[in-house]
Amino acid sequence: MSRRTSGLAALVVAVLLMLPAPGGTAHAAQAESPAAAGRAPDLDARAWIAVDARDGAALASHAAAERLPIASATKLMTAYVTLRELPLDEVVRAAPYDAGLGESLLEVRAGERISVRDLLYGLIMRSGNDAAHTLAIAVSGSTGRFVREMNRYAAALGLADTHYANPIGLDQPGNYSSARDLVTLARRLLRNRTFARIADAREATLRSLRPPREITSRNELLYMVPWATGVKTGHTLDAGYVLVGSGRRKGVELVSAVIGAPTESGRYTATVDLLEYGFSEYVRRVPVRAGQRFARPEIRYSGGTLPLEAARRVSVGLRRGQRLGREVRAPEEVEGPIRRGAALGEVTVHVDGAAVASVPLRAGRAIPAASRFDRLRAFLDDNSTPIAVGLFVIIMIGVLLYRRLSPRKERARGTG
Repeated sequence: MSRRTSGLAALVVAVLLMLPAPGGTAHAAQAESPAAAGRAPDLDARAWIAVDARDGAALASHAAAERLPIASATKLMTAYVTLRELPLDEVVRAAPYDAGLGESLLEVRAGERISVRDLLYGLIMRSGNDAAHTLAIAVSGSTGRFVREMNRYAAALGLADTHYANPIGLDQPGNYSSARDLVTLARRLLRNRTFARIADAREATLRSLRPPREITSRNELLYMVPWATGVKTGHTLDAGYVLVGSGRRKGVELVSAVIGAPTESGRYTATVDLLEYGFSEYVRRVPVRAGQRFARPEIRYSGGTLPLEAARRVSVGLRRGQRLGREVRAPEEVEGPIRRGAALGEVTVHVDGAAVASVPLRAGRAIPAASRFDRLRAFLDDNSTPIAVGLFVIIMIGVLLYRRLSPRKERARGTG
């Protein structure tokens, strides 16, 4: 398959699909909850916030900038540093860890070989303090150096209300964050596909261990509602019950943080109410449907056009006042052979000018290679004017030569 370079100029079509979307629609799943009535929830917790994962816009919050103990939500930064510093397939030896009474553990033996990927599953799904300790040693050689790395990354991410004193989340002076900083960090982590897959996992197999081990998530939110996608639990005496949550509905992903709930069940019900309220602020729109045609580039040599169709459906959630747009990039001309389904462009969906999704455009039918006859015909069609001019010049030259030679023939005939 080939494309003419000059035909690859992008077709940019920014289309506003609708007027500002209405908001505040009620959600009927929990008729007794504040979210169902479209009212901002009043939660039993020290601080909370829910934001749009796309732009970080706060939908509801309370004491969101207050610096508080955050328990094992600390491990979000442990995961962030690890993902930046170590390859997932690297195999390390579990570091010795002296666990206190009641600590959550992955239960790997000192010296046991385990991959960084599996340690991250144990860190997030099981909230393993021993996994956090081993990752800190693997990254920096000591927990002290690792904590300094954590704080450097926190500063680089603009987490102004955050400071770490250990990689686990144990109660210790100087280990704190805020609900606002927690969702900022979680949003950044969820952009990483590996982390998002771990945070959303209800069960996993740690294959680097011998024998492989099955684990399940401690995050009950994943089992409570079908739209939940993560993220991390936490609990200590100072912090109370903590939950950084996330979910996807109506074509939008929201991220939340609840700090200082009085009970374990309370952090889950508070998170569900908070996210349900957030989702009630959105309406769903479908700017791209699977199979929808967005471009028809011309087919070089053989003529006609090739329909380019969206590979999949895109659903987008909009708040009141947000605008939806599409940008189509596709070649102006294509040349066979092209197989049906070949990717030949993309359509990007924008919300308020920011890209939120991209979908490949695929060939709606196969195009064979052009025949010699098609190439000749196309050459003649493309060059008809210069060919006509050339023929005219040749004819004129012939006429002039004929006129010049004719008198000579007449004289030659007369002298004979």
